[in-house]
Amino acid sequence: MRLLLACLACLAAALPASAAERLPVVATFSILGDLVRAVGGDRVAVTTLVGPDSDAHVFSPSPADARRLADAKLVVANGLGLEGWIPRLVRSSGTTAALVETARDVVARRLDEPGAGHGGAARDPHAWQDVANAKRYVHSIRDALAAASPADRAVFEANAATYLTALDALDTEIRGAWAGIPRERRRIITTHDAFGYYGAAYGVEFLAPQGVSTETEASAQDVARIIRQIRREKVPAVFLETIADPRLAERIASETGARIGPRVYSDALSGPDGPAPTYLAMMRYNLRAFTAALAP
Repeated sequence: MRLLLACLACLAAALPASAAERLPVVATFSILGDLVRAVGGDRVAVTTLVGPDSDAHVFSPSPADARRLADAKLVVANGLGLEGWIPRLVRSSGTTAALVETARDVVARRLDEPGAGHGGAARDPHAWQDVANAKRYVHSIRDALAAASPADRAVFEANAATYLTALDALDTEIRGAWAGIPRERRRIITTHDAFGYYGAAYGVEFLAPQGVSTETEASAQDVARIIRQIRREKVPAVFLETIADPRLAERIASETGARIGPRVYSDALSGPDGPAPTYLAMMRYNLRAFTAALAP
């Protein structure tokens, strides 16, 4: 009998948790939702507020979103001012869920313009574009999940370790691909300033007429500056992010002769049938798009 009970206990531990038993977690946008699923596995039920191909900069929460927070045990946000709407949503929801900001351990990229950016904070929130920072996100998510569900700590730690190994491989792949591009060709135009951490990590210069937020339009002066720089430095391609207004890239391309490269993913994943349904896939897709356009 004891042997039978022990076997049943082992079987129960191996089976996926039912939906009712899973830890309810709300992630603010699609990239974070993917990281939470990677670490949480079948022990979490993840709801993402800002879905694929959508812009967290301009998101406006609904009453249904407040109810999602009220039902959650953990809320996972980026921080660094990306989700300017999250403090109001937390208050209006009355949630008792713990709130973790995954970028809390990141050395924030300071913006050139004092007071620029989200809510007047002169910090760049797009820290996930550097894989080393994505690893910091995973550490924060792992610890927050373990605090919310201590019985599943071992599962979260094992999942995080596996995913961190995948991130190490991704980082090596990105560095290897850029090593084949001459430094003088590593100049990229994007419509908004979302790749600063990527550029610093991998030795690429990103230029953008629009700041880190898509909430405000690029000024005529900023667009003119970028156009002059493209002409002067003969930048070969302009990349449009999936969340950006295509008219800006089209204007820059028409006035400079630079071609518009494939759409890249900065602040959101694609849908499940798209080319970037996960963080790992997004980073590899962008890498291929960038390096193909700049290869000698």
